Amino acid sequence: MIRFLVRTAIFLGSAAIGLIAADLILEDVSVSASGFALTVVIYTLVQSIISPFLAKVAASSARALLGGVGLIATFVALLVASSFADSLTISGGAVTWVLATLIVWLITALATLLLPIALVKAGVESARERRAA
Repeated sequence: MIRFLVRTAIFLGSAAIGLIAADLILEDVSVSASGFALTVVIYTLVQSIISPFLAKVAASSARALLGGVGLIATFVALLVASSFADSLTISGGAVTWVLATLIVWLITALATLLLPIALVKAGVESARERRAA
């Protein structure tokens, strides 16, 4: 259960970082503070539900699409999150949507790899401080 909670926290955190990065990098992407948590939750839920589904479909009928599953899931999650949450607005055209998808996908992937390392490092430092005290 603890592993599930840690994974969920990491995925929520990485999604938040990815959305903020898209907001900072792209002029036509706007993420506002009000409702940001709801946007992150919606994005994360859609991403975690649709990714396994798309992977299964791609594996059974279109193996060439397997590598793009993460990008497709990111695009769909952004589309749903921007439709149902007021704090995410992607106002540009197709190029903005493609760039936002790439940025959020890349940053989320990197954050998902790096956040556990940061958490372990913080935990080790905290344990050392408790022993020293």
